[in-house]
Amino acid sequence: MLPATFKLCAGISYRHMSNMTGIRKNAMVAINQELTRLARPGPTNWIGQVHRRSSLLSSRVQENDGYSEGEKSYVKQGDEALQMGIRILSDQEGWTLETTAANGDKVFSKMLPDNRKVFKLEGTIEQPPDSLYGELVVNMEQMGDWNPNVKQVKVLQRVGQHTVVTHEVSAETPGNVVGPRDFVSVRCTKRRGSSCFLAGMSTQHPNMPEQKGVIRAENGVTCMVLKPCADEPNKTKLTWLLNLDLKGWIPKTVINRVLSQTLVDFAKHLRLRMADTVSMEIAQPC
Repeated sequence: MLPATFKLCAGISYRHMSNMTGIRKNAMVAINQELTRLARPGPTNWIGQVHRRSSLLSSRVQENDGYSEGEKSYVKQGDEALQMGIRILSDQEGWTLETTAANGDKVFSKMLPDNRKVFKLEGTIEQPPDSLYGELVVNMEQMGDWNPNVKQVKVLQRVGQHTVVTHEVSAETPGNVVGPRDFVSVRCTKRRGSSCFLAGMSTQHPNMPEQKGVIRAENGVTCMVLKPCADEPNKTKLTWLLNLDLKGWIPKTVINRVLSQTLVDFAKHLRLRMADTVSMEIAQPC
């Protein structure tokens, strides 16, 4: 079953996988065409800045060599999540404002062509992108220490420098309206210049089958962009695309409310975490 799962998740067959030269060439053509389209003048101009520095995914070509077929599948899934996440975030049409927090954070929603509702958080964090990248990527397994919506994040497998497979367990919501869920995700992280990109989607891993008593939820394509503010480079514009299927019999109105609040809470607790980190650094003796 595992090889079949890899084929389904990656959207490719082993017959094509055996010819990596063709796969790489076709993938790079498609990716560069997409980034070129996104780099046109207009609301998606930030993509142009990334494209001028170099393709987000061009360095992946060399990384594939020497990987097992399973590892290549994870790399491909991460690349696809990054490409699709950028595409969704770059399309400014169709977003509806769901809520505005007192601090100015905004949550938007949008229906995708497959009739799936996604959410987007936009806010400003008073820390540079590098600091946030360190907390969210390098220290990802510590997220349960500061985010009350997360019980645990565990790295199951690393593939190269930019791809990781994780198992996450969420906490139940207040009143247990939504019980604990777990996720197995492949994550792709990229840095270009001063901007950081974190993308992911659900996958399967042989070391983490479905757990008894816990509903296995599904991450659609998710993507987080950390970009320095134009006038204040020590502050970060945070954009996060959230795309979840919580599974189970939950009314859509409840799901929408829970996901919107999850985004607002995440930004709130991330700020607190970063403030605590800065305080500890200042308090350290010389």
